[in-house]
Amino acid sequence: MNPYGDSKLVGERLVRWAVEAGGLRAASLRYFNVAGTASAELVDTGTANLIPLALGAIARGERPTVFGDDYPTPDGTCVRDYVHVVDLADAHVAVLDALESGRATSPVYNVGTGTGSSVREVVERAAAITGMPFEPFYAPRRAGDPPAVVGDVSLIARELGWRARLGLDDILRSAWDARPGAQARSSRSGSA
Repeated sequence: MNPYGDSKLVGERLVRWAVEAGGLRAASLRYFNVAGTASAELVDTGTANLIPLALGAIARGERPTVFGDDYPTPDGTCVRDYVHVVDLADAHVAVLDALESGRATSPVYNVGTGTGSSVREVVERAAAITGMPFEPFYAPRRAGDPPAVVGDVSLIARELGWRARLGLDDILRSAWDARPGAQARSSRSGSA
């Protein structure tokens, strides 16, 4: 649907061609929206993804921005599949174990939860988890944002037995608790 997706597809083709040329066993993983953290040292405070953007705005006392509320989705905001970075790491291990053991693998696996959360749901859960209620700022749609992107994870579940164990609240809580100054914010807001 966009240049970003095209670039990922080209990468998958390159891996497939290398495997076909011989001497390499590989599988590509299609990550969905990776977020959360396993430790404070690895927290994502970047500005390219909804969760760090929203949590950063909340931490600064600002209203998070939601781009578009007129999509053909249940609440009008984009729907995405958010996967915890810890689950993503486990998916890598599952694929590497299969490759190392010589088991047949598919060339590509989706890595997500198989469940979508709308942008509105994410910001509402962020408000609940941070203990800092707010009303988001609604801005016009961004060009190239598809209404919904949710991974079909049945193949990796069936072939490798992998499933995401952590959900949206786990993602938000780990990312919030690991942000710089989390202890001070938690004591002020009364959140755990």
